[in-house]
This record gives sequence, structure tokens and C-alpha cells, in this order.
Amino acid sequence: MKTFEELHAELVTKWAEKDPESGTVTRLLEDGVHGIGKKVVEEAAEAWMAAEFEGKERAAAEISQLIFFTQVLMIAADVTLEDVYRHL
Repeated sequence: MKTFEELHAELVTKWAEKDPESGTVTRLLEDGVHGIGKKVVEEAAEAWMAAEFEGKERAAAEISQLIFFTQVLMIAADVTLEDVYRHL
């Protein structure tokens, strides 16, 4: 289990090191904000549908994917956790 902060640190490290074991993160970040943004929208819709129709476990799984892709978008947009926390 990871916290929001731990996931973010892991993703930042994978991108900085161009971790070959993390093709998804590297590929997404190389695609840029536009491609990642489309993935965030897709995952948001899937999270909504899971919460609406598929129950708690499916919703949790889809929300975790939404968080993952949102954090990748943060990295691509050079947005830090502190930047986001200032708006909460």
C-alpha cells in the first residue's frame, strides 16, 4: 500500500531515472500533457461508472488509476504536491 506522497515520489524518481522497468510512466511523459490529459479524462469516466454501477471495490480500483494518471499529469505539467495542496 502506498500513500499519495509515496506514489508521487516514486513516479518522480522513475521519470528522473528513465526507469526501463516503468515503460508506462516514461511513455506517458514522453507523450506529454495532451496524451496524459486524455488518459485522465478516460480514467475519470471509468471511476464514475464504477462508482455508479460496479460497487466499492471496482470504484476503488478505478479511482486508484485516476490518481496514478493525475500524478503523471502533475509531473508533465511541472506541478508539485505543494502546488496542489495550496488549493485544497
